[in-house]
Amino acid sequence: MISLKNFALRRGERLLLSDVNLALHAGWRVGVIGRNGCGKSSLFATILGEVEPDRGDLDLPGKVRIASVAQETPSLPDPAIDFVLSGDELVYSIIRAEAEAMDREDYDAVAEAHQKLAEINGYDATARAGRLLHGLGFPAETHARPVSDFSGGWRVRLNLARALMCPSDMLLLDEPTNHLDLDAVLWLEQWLLKYTGTLLMISHDREFLDGVSTHTLHLHEGKAKLYTGDYTSFERQRAEQLRQQQIAFEKEQAEREHLQKFIDRFKAKASKAKQAQSRMKRLAKLSGTEAVRAERAFRINFAEPARLPHSLIRLNHVDAGYRVAAGSTGNPASAVGSDSPKAVTILRDIGFGLEAGDRVGLLGPNGAGKSTLVKTLVGELPLLTGERVAHPDLRIGYFAQHTVESLHEGQSPLWHLKEIAPDAGEQVLRNYLGTWNFVGDRAFESVDGFSGGERARLALALIAYTKPNVLLLDEPTNHLDLDMREALAEALSDFDGAIVLVSHDRHLIGLVCETFWRVADSKVEEFNGDLDEYAAWLRSRGSETKAPKAEKAASPAAEAKPAKPKPASDVGSKRLRQVEERIAVLQSELAHIEHELADPSLYRSDGGGALLQLSEKQAALVREKDTLEAEWLGLYEAG
Repeated sequence: MISLKNFALRRGERLLLSDVNLALHAGWRVGVIGRNGCGKSSLFATILGEVEPDRGDLDLPGKVRIASVAQETPSLPDPAIDFVLSGDELVYSIIRAEAEAMDREDYDAVAEAHQKLAEINGYDATARAGRLLHGLGFPAETHARPVSDFSGGWRVRLNLARALMCPSDMLLLDEPTNHLDLDAVLWLEQWLLKYTGTLLMISHDREFLDGVSTHTLHLHEGKAKLYTGDYTSFERQRAEQLRQQQIAFEKEQAEREHLQKFIDRFKAKASKAKQAQSRMKRLAKLSGTEAVRAERAFRINFAEPARLPHSLIRLNHVDAGYRVAAGSTGNPASAVGSDSPKAVTILRDIGFGLEAGDRVGLLGPNGAGKSTLVKTLVGELPLLTGERVAHPDLRIGYFAQHTVESLHEGQSPLWHLKEIAPDAGEQVLRNYLGTWNFVGDRAFESVDGFSGGERARLALALIAYTKPNVLLLDEPTNHLDLDMREALAEALSDFDGAIVLVSHDRHLIGLVCETFWRVADSKVEEFNGDLDEYAAWLRSRGSETKAPKAEKAASPAAEAKPAKPKPASDVGSKRLRQVEERIAVLQSELAHIEHELADPSLYRSDGGGALLQLSEKQAALVREKDTLEAEWLGLYEAG
């Protein structure tokens, strides 16, 4: 149990929390929520003993084991699986002692290590580490790669896997779904539901909180209040409290009317029964929360497009991917005119179009080609075959991770806006930035000191200013808090143009999108179902597939046992499991390659070979995956 008594916490001169009295009991899964800067991460630092409370007491059981995700990952030469395995310090130390004893042929020490592993049930530790890596998207082939080889986002996943590996009575997770795709988020949700200790997690993903939390701790205006139930339950309880206090009654009534229009608009525009049902389930969560939503008092909007033709853009029989040539500069575009360009196809025979009012959500694992499709729609990637037909009045608003990274260091929001609107008056631009919560002097501050959420908000503001009639949004919610995500959902609901959305935030994509398309197996096909059915479909496909057998065999403590012969009738089912496991591994490896291909520095390098190697490997994996998918279907039908 965690007990806070008369607890107060400062950061510099600012008082974050005061007069906090509460108790969190063993086995609870607590979602910690509140606006950015309210003290959530500082509270975690206090629990970890890194920060002293300004006043009062924070009491923990004397022998409680606490695990948390490290903020930084050193550039280590250690293999990824060893890094994760070291989260269980006791088991890892015994495994290393055993390996060292084997090297010096000290068999008494080897036997002693075996006995210690048996006493603490440590024989399956390496397999457990492999399953954690697999669930978080690491293919088996990367488990032996040095930690230093991985990019920043993948090192965050390594830190998360290491924290999950650590034996603990209490687990602290700060934004665990950042840098994860939807498939990995769903896997993590299921893992946490099986965790037996006390879980505290900071998250701005309301569906993730709804799926995991048993309690909600709300930090607001220096106070901390504990609610029983998930995030939606918190909103209802909080709204009732605000109503009872008669806070902003007139404002609440206006918000009630606004929310009803929001719901009615979605009802009217729902084009398919299944998607409409899914959306109405999410909208039902919002009913009765008007007071909480009025309290937020922050809205954004995308201006009405200057022109909105009915048919905006279409891809006809398009093969999409990269065109590279040996000896090129590494930029796909530079290879188009070379003597022997090589086409690396990621998606084949795409037939996909957007009309005014379309709202499309893209589903599928990282590495399957969602970003490739979006870049092809944007025109950033030249077509390999087929045609891209765009209306002359097409104006695209494109958001991707590199959009945030491309903000100019040392420059202000006002400077960025002047770059795209040089003829507009300064006051007009300042007024516009104010609608995106860059008010007063914030318009003149350097983006260097901005948080990830503030940078993402500025990037969206710059896109909205251009009055696009098509929005192509690739993971726009990373680093956005709950208030901003809700504001974005409402803004997108009022947008008259077309939307293509890639997001791991199920609440956002479930509210905004009317149709879903699955990008996988080199194909782009409409998914005839809603998000809940997609999650069920993933589970039926074995989204929680066990780690490949190679990982289990890698355990230093594993003892060889003779395999039992399988009856002939089991051969088909055994092969089916093998194919499923290999497909899961291929999906993970493709996700890793997609992440590397999204790195802008790859296209600026002079080496020329890295892009070609990645593209060829991606194409080979896609071909293998296509073959295995066909075999899987045959085995499944035969069984």
